[in-house]
Amino acid sequence: MISRRDFLIAGTALAGLFAGQPGALAQAARGQTLSQGDLLKFGASGTVTLLHITDIHAQLVPIYFREPSVNLGVGEARGVPPHLTDQAFLDVFKVPVGGRDAYAMTSLDFQNLAKTYGRMGGMDRMATLIKAIRAERGDDKVLLLDGGDGLQGSWTSLKTKGEDMVKVFSALKTDAMVGHWEFTYGADRVAEIKDKAPFAFLAQNVRSVEWQEPVFEARKTFEKGGAKVAVIGQAFPRTPISNPRWMIPDWEFGIREDEMQKQVDAARADGADVVVLLSHNGFDVDRKMASRVKGIDVVFTAHTHDAMPAVVQVGQTLLVASGSHGKFLSRLDLDVKDRKVAGFRFQLIPVFSDVIAPDPEMAKLVADIRAPYAKDIDRVLGQAGSLLYRRGNFNGTLDDMICDAMMAERDAEIALSPGFRWGASLLPGDPITFEQVANATAITYPACYRMTMTGKQLKDVLEDVADNIFHPDPYFQGGGDMVRVGGVGYSIDVGKEIGSRISDMVFLKTGKALEADRSYTVAGWASVNQNVEGPPIWEIVERYVTAKKTIDIKPNASVKVSGA
Repeated sequence: MISRRDFLIAGTALAGLFAGQPGALAQAARGQTLSQGDLLKFGASGTVTLLHITDIHAQLVPIYFREPSVNLGVGEARGVPPHLTDQAFLDVFKVPVGGRDAYAMTSLDFQNLAKTYGRMGGMDRMATLIKAIRAERGDDKVLLLDGGDGLQGSWTSLKTKGEDMVKVFSALKTDAMVGHWEFTYGADRVAEIKDKAPFAFLAQNVRSVEWQEPVFEARKTFEKGGAKVAVIGQAFPRTPISNPRWMIPDWEFGIREDEMQKQVDAARADGADVVVLLSHNGFDVDRKMASRVKGIDVVFTAHTHDAMPAVVQVGQTLLVASGSHGKFLSRLDLDVKDRKVAGFRFQLIPVFSDVIAPDPEMAKLVADIRAPYAKDIDRVLGQAGSLLYRRGNFNGTLDDMICDAMMAERDAEIALSPGFRWGASLLPGDPITFEQVANATAITYPACYRMTMTGKQLKDVLEDVADNIFHPDPYFQGGGDMVRVGGVGYSIDVGKEIGSRISDMVFLKTGKALEADRSYTVAGWASVNQNVEGPPIWEIVERYVTAKKTIDIKPNASVKVSGA
């Protein structure tokens, strides 16, 4: 069973976020004297250096991205990392309030700190860091891995079917990646990427429906620093449920724990000194898998967008979470002796865009990728009058803007918007460009539908999604966050069972209880069903923002949470 004490024991074995010079990098950050050199200080290094990026969601340029203020854990994950936010997060990781590290890792005072510390990410900055580490260590000692959700999430990726990020990952000399949102480009496109890209696309848990044969290479072994490092890929297990099955009709996914153990055993039998699981399971799923599958040295976890300044150790397995949107680069150095990991050192490197010099080659590549779409992405639609963000278990203000747009433009009483975690934040006064809208909506099944649903059907939808997120067994969780709602308020007790979590549903237009047998007009988008009719969601939002000119939204108070 996971305990807070167990986590802290694992965490104190490391130097944490500022691992290079204990205390020096934190002091530089608080004093606003942080430099690129500070970010790259690491101290003694080991046999092999593993670099991990994940959930970039095709963000080529620096952005603002607010971390969640609500990230609830249930069952054994209740109250332990990564399910800590804001002050609780700072307390556990001993991060001072109000500095660059608190800004990067929490939502506390985000609006003011963002003005001070600026945007984060950008593939040209990421390239600078990766190249510097390779120059220090040597190419023969560095392995670069991507945890998935890299090829989707922007207008350029949607229009090029992920080719923009394939070019970027190729230029970064990525060694291997896994997938989730990549599969929403369809089976043919993913197969094309797998066959043509210069990096490995790994997925031990994907099989053909008819013959139950592997669709992708399960693992690949790399020799780095004289050590053999076996990397096993794990695609998002619930892809055909969370995303349209009709886009990948001939493929089956799943966790496949028994098959994972076979892959680990085979890797060891083939002479692997280090076994790495490159996973898109989500943190809680990976924590459970690490407790049950023996012989994994490192799990690079993804999907849930957690940024962790220390590893979590489960038995002999290290779990590393590297955040999202290009905000962080994880560096894990391993000492390998007698065909096993004898020691490790970890650093989560924050990618502060104002501190890191853009890599000229990557900057040119990014500019070339974006140039054909500049007329679209630079178009200004309106202005943010308040902080607009999407991240957390429940509605963010960016989600509320999308819901308001659907109700207004589709003449609906209620709106449902998916609990996606990707999409950049906007500060008050920022222009709302078409790119900002696309960053939150650019998917391959964007139709904004209009239909009728009874109050009972709406409750059933919320109950189903809640069980997908707050089921106490991680293997039954599907990731994502609660469906965002417009026009409706409700209470949720995350500690209860399916069918009894949702209560006190209110139709906000009247302030009265939602009627179980009454039909309501509902607008939504991102339906996984085929042949859904309706205009693309970005057109709905563009029309709404253009008409409103200024979007001023206060945080949603219509969802009441208990049981956490």
